[in-house]
Amino acid sequence: MNVSELARKLKINSAELLEILPEFGFDIGKRAIKVDERLAHKILNLGPKIKDKIEENKIAKSSEPIVEKEVVSAPKEILMPSVVTVKEFAGLIGKPVNEVIKQLMKNGVMASLNERIDFDTASITADEFGIKAVLSKDQEAILEAETLDERMKKIFETEDKKKFEERPPVVVVMGHVDHGKTKLLDAIRKTNVIATESGGITQHIGAYQVVKQNKLITFIDTPGHEAFTAMRSRGARVADVAILVVAANDSIKPQTVEAIKIIQQSKLPMIVAINKIDLPDANIEKVKQDLSAMNLLPEDWGGKTICVPISAKQNTGLDDLLTTVLLVSELQKDKLVANPEGKTLGTIIESHIDKGEGPVATVLIHNGALKVGDNIIINEVFYGRARALKDFNNKEIKAGTPSMPVKIIGLKFPPKVGDIAEVTEKIERRHKISPANIMQERPSILRKQEAKEEKESTKKFNIILRADVLGSLEVISDSIEKIEAQDVRAVIVSRGLGNINESDVELAANVGAVIYGFHVKADASTADLARDKKVEIKFFDVIYKLLDEAKSRLSEMITPEIVRKNLGKLQVLAIFRTEAKSMIVGVRVLEGRITKGVKAEDFRNGKSISSGEIAELKIGKEVVTDAVTGQECGILYIGKPELKIGDIMEAYSEESVKKKL
Repeated sequence: MNVSELARKLKINSAELLEILPEFGFDIGKRAIKVDERLAHKILNLGPKIKDKIEENKIAKSSEPIVEKEVVSAPKEILMPSVVTVKEFAGLIGKPVNEVIKQLMKNGVMASLNERIDFDTASITADEFGIKAVLSKDQEAILEAETLDERMKKIFETEDKKKFEERPPVVVVMGHVDHGKTKLLDAIRKTNVIATESGGITQHIGAYQVVKQNKLITFIDTPGHEAFTAMRSRGARVADVAILVVAANDSIKPQTVEAIKIIQQSKLPMIVAINKIDLPDANIEKVKQDLSAMNLLPEDWGGKTICVPISAKQNTGLDDLLTTVLLVSELQKDKLVANPEGKTLGTIIESHIDKGEGPVATVLIHNGALKVGDNIIINEVFYGRARALKDFNNKEIKAGTPSMPVKIIGLKFPPKVGDIAEVTEKIERRHKISPANIMQERPSILRKQEAKEEKESTKKFNIILRADVLGSLEVISDSIEKIEAQDVRAVIVSRGLGNINESDVELAANVGAVIYGFHVKADASTADLARDKKVEIKFFDVIYKLLDEAKSRLSEMITPEIVRKNLGKLQVLAIFRTEAKSMIVGVRVLEGRITKGVKAEDFRNGKSISSGEIAELKIGKEVVTDAVTGQECGILYIGKPELKIGDIMEAYSEESVKKKL
């Protein structure tokens, strides 16, 4: 937990909190930025005592005699947003980026140039340089935003309990990349969604509703590829029940383990759908055994983990799965309630810019009803008015109700996946923050970024990235920036939503970048300009193919490592002839095997004298290709003529080895 968030919950400032904690046995340092969550809960439990102690200290200080102090000039103040990239921060405080990164590292924060840091981290680091960071007033409301849980708790406490009604359960479907999650939803909904997904892998978060026993169930399909960890986590946070899909022929995989961790961290009841039971190599018992090894003992083995064998392809076991979802939901029916007439609150689960509709977002409604014409605010910022609403079938609706995924048309700019959206009757002055502020808050979405500064020896692979939706853009950017190599680096020079345009091509030509487009296009004039400027544009519809291509390009740029392989040792016995750039000498092979054409380094008293090449070998008068341990021979040495009798020569070969990412 951030220290700033902890201080906010205690209703004191961060400096006071860090100052007082050692008195309660929490010695986390006066410049700490984050606190372990368990430690944070302990501190929160001591909240009243901490506040009392702070007041006592203030009273004690006020009673101390006033001593005149030397007048010190006030530190320079700078206005700063709640989130800023390291490079932008360095520019704001007027310090070299490398110095800023060093200072961040001293404070335990590992951040590269284009990574974003929060205001708390920035203000502490600025203080190290004698500069006071002041939060921009239009950003204060954003920092004060509550979590979804906090807001829902307030709604439950303040609204009329009689108006609360049962809402449909929200189910998140998770698991390994090709274990059949989307195929399962495809079968449940009796639609062919998977045919629209490139490579059969879900590229975006999608939400759908189905009816079982006259009851609605909302399903969230989260992408299964490893690059979508963040998206999967966001999906799990808004759900009530989790279905973990495990293929009966493949059992537990690394992404399955990752999904289990996310489900457990989200404290969701879990149903394991053992899919592909129709395959000849299906082994249901093996899956249950592997689950047991992870402390997930199946019900029929005496445990609490519900397992339902299914075949999404053959439509087998789907009724049982849906019935199980309803049974599990029934156990927590007290939590599955909402007030359709109350305050409207929802989570953004998808966001993109549509060519015809402009900025579009899908919101999962938690409480209240979202209606056409409603004013949408996110983090106290007015994002636009709902000009039209559509359901998951893309049909226009007049209102969306709790647990319903609703597509909003009419926004001024795309929100971030995971943002909490709410409805307000009046648009007040504090809600009216310009798009420029949003761009400052979300630098990776809507504006260009400069390439990362690296040491001179680092080769850069410049990329301009365009994607159709925000979730994909964030995930691709994060995945590319995490590709690690010793002397090469991928730099996202510019990123944005929507089709590739001529300005992208111009920028690519200027900085020597390749343009990657994900689910986007380039019109004819843009393509012509790219040909004229010799700019490469590559289009992708599956994320891991884009990442693989980026890795391949980086691999080609890596400088090969020259590996030396020692072949043997020689001792110089006689000098027969000395030329300007060569010598003919007699040698004895002390160890190893010496061949014609190998390199040799001359050592005298353990010190390297020169190096060259053994161009020819003779034993007696006969020319040979090699000589082994114990043999004496004559060699033609090409190199500086500095060999002396008694010198030890090391013969070796050099091999160019391509380093891997």
